[in-house]
Amino acid sequence: MKRVSSILLLWALLLLGLSLDFSSYNKPRPEPPAFIMGSGQASSGGHCSGR
Repeated sequence: MKRVSSILLLWALLLLGLSLDFSSYNKPRPEPPAFIMGSGQASSGGHCSGR
């Protein structure tokens, strides 16, 4: 029973952290998308951009 309660506590803390994160930050985040496969966005800098 202790293992089940530990797992439930872990999930509760994870969901609480995510909900606090989403509620406190209402603007879009400045990071680029994690995967840009097929989106049509061209790379704009760096040594491998070809520009």
